[in-house]
Amino acid sequence: MEKMTDKTILEERQGEATLLANSSESERKIYIESYGCQMNFSDSEIVASILDKSGFGTTRNHEEADVILLNTCSIREKAEQTVRNRLNAFRKQKSNNSNVVVGILGCMAERMKHTLLEEEKLVDLVVGPDAYRDLPSLIEEVDSGQKAVNVLLSRDETYADINPIRLGSNGVSAFISIMRGCDNMCSFCVVPFTRGRERSRNPMSIVAEAKELFENGYREVTLLGQNVDSYKWNINRKGEVENENEPTVNFAQLMEMVAQVSPELRIRFSTSHPKDMTDEVLHTMARHDNICKYIHLPVQSGNSEILKKMNRGYTREWYLDRIKAIKTILPECAISTDIICGFCSENEDQHADTLSLMKEVNYDFAYHFFYSERPKTLAERKYEDDVPEEVKKRRLKEVTELQRACSLEHHKKYIGTIQSILIEGPSRKSVEQQCGRNTQNAMVVFDKTDYPAGQYIDVLIEDCTAATLFGKVVSK
Repeated sequence: MEKMTDKTILEERQGEATLLANSSESERKIYIESYGCQMNFSDSEIVASILDKSGFGTTRNHEEADVILLNTCSIREKAEQTVRNRLNAFRKQKSNNSNVVVGILGCMAERMKHTLLEEEKLVDLVVGPDAYRDLPSLIEEVDSGQKAVNVLLSRDETYADINPIRLGSNGVSAFISIMRGCDNMCSFCVVPFTRGRERSRNPMSIVAEAKELFENGYREVTLLGQNVDSYKWNINRKGEVENENEPTVNFAQLMEMVAQVSPELRIRFSTSHPKDMTDEVLHTMARHDNICKYIHLPVQSGNSEILKKMNRGYTREWYLDRIKAIKTILPECAISTDIICGFCSENEDQHADTLSLMKEVNYDFAYHFFYSERPKTLAERKYEDDVPEEVKKRRLKEVTELQRACSLEHHKKYIGTIQSILIEGPSRKSVEQQCGRNTQNAMVVFDKTDYPAGQYIDVLIEDCTAATLFGKVVSK
């Protein structure tokens, strides 16, 4: 397969993003927008590769597209509404050209297939996360005048042999999907229903992809999964070996295998579940300088009763013990988290527990939202969404303000230090500056140099905000 070599771009828009690329004029063109988690962006690259093999190019302009695909997210109501608004915008384009195919992919596909396809008639095509290989034939069905749907889930890792087309790539950082699905059944989450059970990818195919990326100039990979810590190869759900003739590999061992590709290749991973974060993972991180000292460990709430309602599988005390292990084994590690404000029946004391946990952990970063009830989840069936929206928003504001103060405190500690930065490209705010991140995932902005993206440099940190570090280059 010939790889797409044209320039690609990534447009960020208020929490969503659009993945786009150029193509030749002779190809039938697809336009892909992705919303939500990093896994969706990775899946869009797989979709582009599958359709590339069938003669489709990609375009950055939806108005010249023959096929418009939205890779969707159902984690919050706002994300679904954003997709609906985009579909309504594309309806006008379709009214001007009835041959345009509009489809949705991803997590909204299974949940809203009937509504979007039959009732509202906003789409022609509905494809779930495990059915992307069928896209060429499904598009043919739509071309013949039919609606097309495939939302079946697989028991196997579905795309291990596909070489993704790196949409929106900066040529420096790339995603590598290591597993799919989730077994955790958190009461607020739709992922187990939309992406199915956990299944892991052959570790040798992961290492091979990392090697190929490094040989092509990439210097950072992020190992992706709904719960990377539960990655396991040749190990069943009971912890038993499936095939005595093959090696077993857990997440710590996989991460070490990828780290050994080259000391110049940085390794990141996302996302971890606290109940599966082991000391073995932490010690592996400590042994390898090129495994970034950054862990995203979603807590969701600081109150054990709320955590139980969320079906998170741990208590406040257990979570704090994991934080203690991280800070003991990896004292320079940055820690980020996810927090849900206003979950079912959460009272002021329980909210205060979340604030106190944030202060105790002192997170470097956090992603926080107020609770949005999702249909078909355990929480929707079992609990009442009884916290008023104005209360949710007020609690969210308190969490946001506290985290901003914590982030600023962390960033101030970098002032006067020299940080090793991997240049990612020009700063978003000025072409006269470049940017990159340190091992703790802090973004650093500095005056433009002659060094290209993908180069490691040392930067003296001189100033900061709660979101960004600023400095000057002191050496290569």
